[in-house]
Amino acid sequence: MQKIKSALGFAFAIVGCSSPLLVAHCNVNKFRAATLLLIAIVGLGCGCARNPVSGKQEFVLMSEQQEIALGQQTHAELLQQYPLTEDVALQQYVKSIGARLAKVSHRKNLVYRFYVVDSDQINAFALPGGYIYVTRGLLAYLNSEAELAAVIGHEIGHVTARHSVRRYTTHHAANVGTTIGSILFPELRTSGVRESVGFLSDILLTGYGREQELEADRLGTNYLASANYDPRAMRKVILMLKAHENFENERAKTEKRRPKIHHGLFASHPDNDTRLEQVTTAISRLAASPATHPPQRTTYLNLLDGLVFGPNPEQGVLRNNRFYHQDLEIMLTFPPDWLVDNLPEKLVAYADQNRALLQVQVRDLTHHESPEKFIVERLKLHLHGGTSIAGSKLPTYTGIAYTKTPYGLRNARIIVVFHSDKAYVFSGAADADANRHQYDPKFLNTALSLRTLDVSDQKLAEGLKLSIVTAEVGTTYDSLATSSQISRYPLQHLRLLNGHFPNGQPQPGQQIKIVK
Repeated sequence: MQKIKSALGFAFAIVGCSSPLLVAHCNVNKFRAATLLLIAIVGLGCGCARNPVSGKQEFVLMSEQQEIALGQQTHAELLQQYPLTEDVALQQYVKSIGARLAKVSHRKNLVYRFYVVDSDQINAFALPGGYIYVTRGLLAYLNSEAELAAVIGHEIGHVTARHSVRRYTTHHAANVGTTIGSILFPELRTSGVRESVGFLSDILLTGYGREQELEADRLGTNYLASANYDPRAMRKVILMLKAHENFENERAKTEKRRPKIHHGLFASHPDNDTRLEQVTTAISRLAASPATHPPQRTTYLNLLDGLVFGPNPEQGVLRNNRFYHQDLEIMLTFPPDWLVDNLPEKLVAYADQNRALLQVQVRDLTHHESPEKFIVERLKLHLHGGTSIAGSKLPTYTGIAYTKTPYGLRNARIIVVFHSDKAYVFSGAADADANRHQYDPKFLNTALSLRTLDVSDQKLAEGLKLSIVTAEVGTTYDSLATSSQISRYPLQHLRLLNGHFPNGQPQPGQQIKIVK
């Protein structure tokens, strides 16, 4: 009976009636909608469950068994897009820290699983049922085991408080018409699992809401203290996130673009200042319980020695505006003052604060044909002034096409270069057609620089890696930046890597991370 009462109250709240006792004041249509929604809810087998954290009864549309099953399926699908790092020692290390924190969590009965994802994104996330992930990119910017434990504790907090289940309940209860329609008309039903997986994908992209992120911060801080870590490590992690946020805003201003706002661990709501304030308050309450587990800075840094930094070499490697790709066996040189982004699906090079750009994409060759024919039949472009390029060592064709660009419809310089069994498609455009002519020579020179890797290139194509060194007297990030292999903003990245952004310097004898 209590289950029915709770479901009825929830149904009336969704359609706009504050309580079943006030139904007389509700519109008749709202009453009918609430009744139908109640039928749907009961038919779906959902009800009240005790929240593991608060201990309070709450209405949810997913049992614990369904939560675990959903996590299992989503984990399998996630691994198809985001492979795990092959560093066995690092995987085991993360699992051991996660297990230590899980033992002091509000859901000790769950079997938690912890993974390191081979991605250069700076993020961490959790799936229902105890699946927790940290990225290789995030590990590079942490500086102790305690900080890693803070990240994992935060994600465990999302699981223990059942945030994904609560978001799922709110999301689906709001879709009253869809829910009722699928009950009354079976032919309108879709795969519940597929829909749930899609919902989880949205959470991974957009993050949780403000209150849920703050709750995960508080829970993670408590779990740190309960596992005998210093809870102040959570504050250090949020300061790191705030430093990245500030750096991204500076970059966006310099490059005249919008900041790239990250989600998940980088949730834009709440802001990091609010998170700092609330975590500081939580830490002060835990001050009476001193940490007995050391931060393990040295142990942690030694595990990072040799870790891949930036994109996996399978995506190609950028070194001072030269692009190397082992599998494709090619090398490409961009103008030295251009900013180059190595994205999963393409390369994008920006000139003069985004006044012009050059995109490079790779297509498989399926027929023996000329670059000119490839442009017409595969790219469906009609070129003006099309011509082969005399003296090119590889089959090359170029011309101007009026086509869609990031600036809108523009006349773009199209260049296609054949190498082995691939076609490399270069598309150069400017913010105004009148400006394209001044960039045309650089568009062409970049395309013509494409060549096969030689023996001396092979080592450079292996990728960037972290190296742990000891700072000496006189060591500065400014001096390290001059020889750094980081192609863009090396000074800022070195400071971010070591927790010294924006103006800090290493101390003599201190272990620090550099990139080789």
